[in-house]
Amino acid sequence: MGQQLWVNPLATALTDGPTLIAAAAASCLPTAARCTLPPGPAFWYPGKQLRLTASGRISCTAGAPGTARFDLRFGGIVVFDSQPIALNVAGKVAVGWRVELLFTCRTVGGGNAATLIGQGTWTSEAGIGAPAAIAGGNAVFLLPYNTAPAPGNGFDSTTPQLVDLFYTQSLATGSLTLHQYLLEELG
Repeated sequence: MGQQLWVNPLATALTDGPTLIAAAAASCLPTAARCTLPPGPAFWYPGKQLRLTASGRISCTAGAPGTARFDLRFGGIVVFDSQPIALNVAGKVAVGWRVELLFTCRTVGGGNAATLIGQGTWTSEAGIGAPAAIAGGNAVFLLPYNTAPAPGNGFDSTTPQLVDLFYTQSLATGSLTLHQYLLEELG
């Protein structure tokens, strides 16, 4: 028999995040969209789920577009890594992207005992293999990209955790701007 569950929005982006152009990991969220998750068993338990949805615009250069990479961090700890996503060699300018991720708490505890497993999709015309713009359509990739899903780095579920979404591009010739973001608690 099913059970009644609820969805609790934890954080949203009311403004755009910074336009990221450097070949270095940086937060793509506006500061106000970062939220702190509470500690302890009232929030964290095995099976607890979080859902992250984000979208915006991305540009990459033709010929050598490099890669895109998203990671979810609790403070300085990377709890999910999309792995490098191959970008479109045709080059794209200010095309849309969307990432949807589901996280499930596998373990809880102090130190680095708590873990999440995350999986999802990244959709964009800027992804390698996307059809030409006149044909319509986007590339859709399962995340983590080109690797088997596994729990991320451990974190301490007995202390508050600041949630942040980071983006890294392998070359400083493209850009990414986040326009929309939603982090939800599924209960």
